[in-house]
This record gives sequence, C-alpha cells and structure tokens, in this order.
Amino acid sequence: MKPNRRAFFFFLFAAAIGATFQPSFPQEKKEGLSYTLSVNAVSIAVTVQDKKGRYINDLTEKDFTVYENDKKQDITYFKHDFAAPLSLTVLLDVSGSMALQDKLKESKEALKRLLTRLLSPQDEVSLLIFADGEVEVAAKFSTDKSQFLAELEKTEAYGQTALNDAVAVSPEFANKGKNDKRALLLITDGIENDSRTSPDQAVEIARRVDVPLYTIGYKIPLSEQYLKTYKRDPTLTSTGIVATLEKFSQATGGKAFFINQPEEINAAFEEIKKELGHQYMIGYTSYKDSKNEYRKIRVVTSNKKYQARTRAGY
Repeated sequence: MKPNRRAFFFFLFAAAIGATFQPSFPQEKKEGLSYTLSVNAVSIAVTVQDKKGRYINDLTEKDFTVYENDKKQDITYFKHDFAAPLSLTVLLDVSGSMALQDKLKESKEALKRLLTRLLSPQDEVSLLIFADGEVEVAAKFSTDKSQFLAELEKTEAYGQTALNDAVAVSPEFANKGKNDKRALLLITDGIENDSRTSPDQAVEIARRVDVPLYTIGYKIPLSEQYLKTYKRDPTLTSTGIVATLEKFSQATGGKAFFINQPEEINAAFEEIKKELGHQYMIGYTSYKDSKNEYRKIRVVTSNKKYQARTRAGY
C-alpha cells in the first residue's frame, strides 16, 4: 500500500512546464513586416575530459567556445569551483517492481551512504518519489539531511511506474535549488507501464531546464517473461529500457549507469559526485526569433583532444 505521508504532489499535466527563459520583447516593425525577438539568458553545465576519461580542471573562460545552432556565442558568465556546493534532487522509483530482488532496499542503503559520506554539509538535497502517476515531494531542499533520511526509511514500494511522466516534471523542481550546481539523480529499474507521455516527449520537456539528469538503471530485467508481468506496451524490452535511460541523460548533459550489484551503486554515486565537482558553469545570451523553437548547443575547448559534454540543446 502507498505510505501515509503528508507531502506536496505534482499532478502530471496539471500545468504545462514552459521554458525558463525571459519573455519576448515587443515586436519590432521594419519595412511593413513584423518580427518577434526574444532574449534568453542560457546557462549550461559543462564537463571536460581527456581521451582517457580524466577530468580537466584547469581551463579558463578563453579556452571555451560555445555554439548555438552552429553560431558562436559570447560567454557572459563563467565559474569553475570544485568546492562549490551542490543542489541535488533524487528521483526514486518506488513502484511495485522495485520491491523485487531487493532493488528498493539496496537503493535506499546506497542513498544513505551518499548523504552521510559523500555529500558535504553545504550540499543541499531533496527527495522525489514516484509511482502510480504521481511525483511526490518527500523531502524539500535542505542542507539538513535528517528529513531526507527519515522519509527514505519509511518509503515502501507500491503501484505502477509512470517513468516518462516523472522525468518530464522533475527537472522543473530540481531547478529550484539555490546553488549554481544542480543535478537530478534518477534511480529506477526502467520498467514503464503507466505514463501518458512518450520518452521523446519527456526529453523535450526535461531539456528545457538546465539540470543534468544522471540515471542509475538498477537490475534492469533481462527476462522477457519477467517483463511481461509488468509491461503495458508490448514493445518494451531490456534494450529499449537502456536506450530510453541513455536518451534521458544524454539530452540533458548527464550520464547513465547500468548496474546490478549494490556496491556498483556506491561506485556510480562517487563518480557522479566527482564529475559534478569538476563542472564548468557557463552562461551566454541567446537572441531567438519566435519561428525557431529548438536550439542546438555545442561546446568545444581550445585543446581538440578534450571532450566537452553538456546538454544537447533547449
């Protein structure tokens, strides 16, 4: 049964999630034609690694070039501070399938370690749980980890999984963290059987907000017979689950991990925390006409051997 918990709820699609940009300026008329130009302050989190996967930590603003739809942009904001505090939102799948194979139990144990050993006292954290078409705020943002841990302790598995819907609505909440460095951490077995949105629709909404999504795909079912018990869509396969979770992370500038052992969750958490510490925060101003909605973002560094990773666009 669903836990009896006083909390806030996001009812999916109760309100549309819009892009978090500034409104358009008044129309400007020229030679009888009318134009609408919007000025957007865009911020991106950028991770830079060499060919061996080592994080590059000594670049300056002059080492970066940002392109939007292949047009070079002037950088207006730059910050790189390894010790800067983090605002982390955990999005935890608590649907019925997570009760099997100790998936929820082991995920909770790993999260306890994350909060007590890996996060700093200055880092703030919040907890969202999802099942049966609802995303519940179990613990609001706070540097005091006690509420998160208390709510986590009494969380139980129940219901079906609206994974796509949860991914669609959660970044907007995660973006409310007070720190420049923000991230959304999704823990799920990937089974999807209750969403109104498709994976592509979820990505379209999620990437409007500059919050990288890190995904832990834990004990993804490999047996087709097992999947038949839970899936609504006959096209849902283990390969499809992996592809969807990778899509969520790649589109938002995060990373996906696919693991099967409890100790691997801890290792993934350590890698995510390390990566977030090495992020560069970059901002620029975008001038966009109303007819061109999606904008591709590309970041390169002065050293062509380095790989810069950020969200795909907005």
